Amino acid sequence: MPENVSSVVERPPRVSAGSEFTPLLRTVKGQGLLDRRQGWYALAIAGNALVLAGIVAGVVLIGHSWWVLLLAPLLAVMSARTAFIGHDAGHSQIAGNRSVNRLIGLVHGNLLLGMSYGWWNDKHNRHHANPNHIHKDPDVVADVLVFTSGQAVDRSGFRRWLTRNQAWLFLPLTLLEGIALKVHGFQDLRRQPPRERAVEGFLLVAHVSGYVTLLLSSMPLGTALAFAALHQALFGLHLGLAFAPNHKGMEMPDPDPDGEGWGHLRRQVLTSRNIRGGAVTDWFLGGLNYQIEHHLFPSMPRPHLKLVRPLVRAHCRELGIPYAETGLVDSYRQALRHMYEVGEPLRVE
Repeated sequence: MPENVSSVVERPPRVSAGSEFTPLLRTVKGQGLLDRRQGWYALAIAGNALVLAGIVAGVVLIGHSWWVLLLAPLLAVMSARTAFIGHDAGHSQIAGNRSVNRLIGLVHGNLLLGMSYGWWNDKHNRHHANPNHIHKDPDVVADVLVFTSGQAVDRSGFRRWLTRNQAWLFLPLTLLEGIALKVHGFQDLRRQPPRERAVEGFLLVAHVSGYVTLLLSSMPLGTALAFAALHQALFGLHLGLAFAPNHKGMEMPDPDPDGEGWGHLRRQVLTSRNIRGGAVTDWFLGGLNYQIEHHLFPSMPRPHLKLVRPLVRAHCRELGIPYAETGLVDSYRQALRHMYEVGEPLRVE
């Protein structure tokens, strides 16, 4: 079965949801790979905070020079690191206490990034429950991008032009992702219960106020605008590069609402793609390069994902289940090729 599948696949024969996954889960638990790594995360959070503080100090010290713009790419990279910590908190990878994870998520999401932790967590958990399912996964709902030919044929006007050219536009569009995440967070406040809305709204406003105050008090208006544009664009690009290879072009379950033929193992493995690489790849992608393992064990601490990979590969090989893994550059090629093929019918009219 090919790694890059651009169409919805037929429902396989019904299997017991736990029959294929249970032996693997038993082995993983037995090796302690689901145990928390609080010391690892404490160091990661402290190191991230120290670097962010250093960048803020640098902005204050050299803000009246155009050299300050050199700090914008560094801040973008550290913003992505901050987002990865918030992501891990949302999956309860950091602490065993839900309130502690939420606090970490609110600090790293709302306060430090201006991105709603509640909105992101709700959306991302729905994605994990049904990856690549066009009716259940919010990440493949037809919006700016589309992911199936069925979604493409319904496009009209400007959205039709976007779909025809989405493969070429994908990377430029990611430059807007940092701003889009902030907008979605504020919009989602209306959905949240009053208490959560108050907390999240306060932290989102605190982020915007602190960010604007830092830039305008440290540098001229023109430099501040350039710094913000560069920072937000590169932050969005980094997140786009981290998330794009994970599922685009992989199999899509039968969209029939009653089609629940895949058990947990197949639903997560067949829709996900791993990225080969070493420590640099792990750091750049925040552990999301082990996408298959992360989807199978979403609460597994990030440093354990590479340790469980050989177990998952061996288990899939034993069951005859394809295990998609490729290099970083090839993963982008596959994802972009899928988006190009989805838009192909609109280019040949």
